[in-house]
Amino acid sequence: MDRTERFYKIDQLLHERGNASFDFLLEKLEISRATLKRDLAYMRERLHAPIVYARERGGYEFERRGNTTGAQYELPGLWFSAEEIHALLTMQQLLDGLDGGGLLGPHIQPLRARLAALMDSRDHGAEEISRRVKITAIGARPFHLQHFQTVGSALIARKRLEIAYYARSRGEHSTRLVSPQRLVHYRNNWYLDAWCHLRRGLRSFALDAIESAQITDQAARDVSQAALNRVLGAGYGIFSGRAQHWATLRFSAQRARWVATERWHARQKGRSLPDGSYELRLPYSQDHELVMDILKYGADCEVLAPPQLRARIAAELARAAERYAGAS
Repeated sequence: MDRTERFYKIDQLLHERGNASFDFLLEKLEISRATLKRDLAYMRERLHAPIVYARERGGYEFERRGNTTGAQYELPGLWFSAEEIHALLTMQQLLDGLDGGGLLGPHIQPLRARLAALMDSRDHGAEEISRRVKITAIGARPFHLQHFQTVGSALIARKRLEIAYYARSRGEHSTRLVSPQRLVHYRNNWYLDAWCHLRRGLRSFALDAIESAQITDQAARDVSQAALNRVLGAGYGIFSGRAQHWATLRFSAQRARWVATERWHARQKGRSLPDGSYELRLPYSQDHELVMDILKYGADCEVLAPPQLRARIAAELARAAERYAGAS
């Protein structure tokens, strides 16, 4: 926590508690006694914060003047954190995308107003922030809003769903009876984790590949969160499952500058090699998404293990090279 953040924290604590002891502020701020003394002195002398020590109450508080606590003073500018600005602007974009015809219709405008007020509470207005910061979502696939609402209703009501589903990987259409467990938003797309009664196991279904959905009268089968995470959360990406393999990838020295700081998997292991390249190890079950991520690096990524993954990448690259054979 830097000094400016500490000023805001002190201001917040004094407003919330009314009176805060020196030891309490030390505990909350996790700083030295000397640093806290300097911070309080700076706020009083340079920022004109009306902070006084109330001896009878044994702590610091804002001086009471008439019916108000503390005078108006200005804290130095504090910009949003990366997580905060991403969350705020993402919420704003999602609200702007609603047509107002659903259940949230009557509440959308108040939500927008509250969000704008929150962003206006900083040094710059909401309009200026939106103009200066841009969040771009790439790869989002459109889906039927009605299907999303049906899935969500069955999920909360704990009812089974009958869905017509198109499995793109096999080019097959099928009808499934599923017990919905949770919705997942991953790489700008929505997925349904569900127990598939046809396959008798947990599966992940892309919402945009659901062609129709109907809620049945049958109660959904419940699967524990631990089982969901074990089966669908252990592998790589959305094509997860029980991690059966570990991939070992080596990136060129040039690509290592980026990949070394990226998170591909919660259990990944990485190390820099003497020649400047970078070795990344991560678990996976199905290799669909992992293959796509490897191929986008071209010759800058080499699969060292396991042999079957290395062979598949080699075959994919050879097939791609054939398409360009003889090209001028």
